[in-house]
Amino acid sequence: MGSIVVGYVPKPEGRAALDQAVLEARLRDAEIVVVLSRRSAADHSGAEEEQSEVESILAGTGIRFEVRPLATAFDPAEDLITVAAEKRAELIVIGLRRRSPVGKLVLGSNSQRILLDAPCPVLAVKPDHQGGVPQH
Repeated sequence: MGSIVVGYVPKPEGRAALDQAVLEARLRDAEIVVVLSRRSAADHSGAEEEQSEVESILAGTGIRFEVRPLATAFDPAEDLITVAAEKRAELIVIGLRRRSPVGKLVLGSNSQRILLDAPCPVLAVKPDHQGGVPQH
């Protein structure tokens, strides 16, 4: 069975990535590995609630999954790339959000690094207004 690695943050772009990972896992008969990255050592507020939320979302899907709260280098891109290599993932799914022109210059380096350094294909998705994980 293959693996799909998904980066999750409790925001619309994280939910979009999780929803798409469920669809991809069904198409590929794969398991999902959810990476909950932290931006700093102090950024652990709400970590247990976040993990519980992801587990409850995925519990009804019938798909095998694993949730990993990582803080390897406090770098979300590094966490996703490392897990994808370890699991020999067939796909990484990430969520994207709109940024201002200045924000595009300064931010977005995680997405860029994942796209350039991932050991497998990367699917980048944007949040839509429908939301929700299909249960069938």
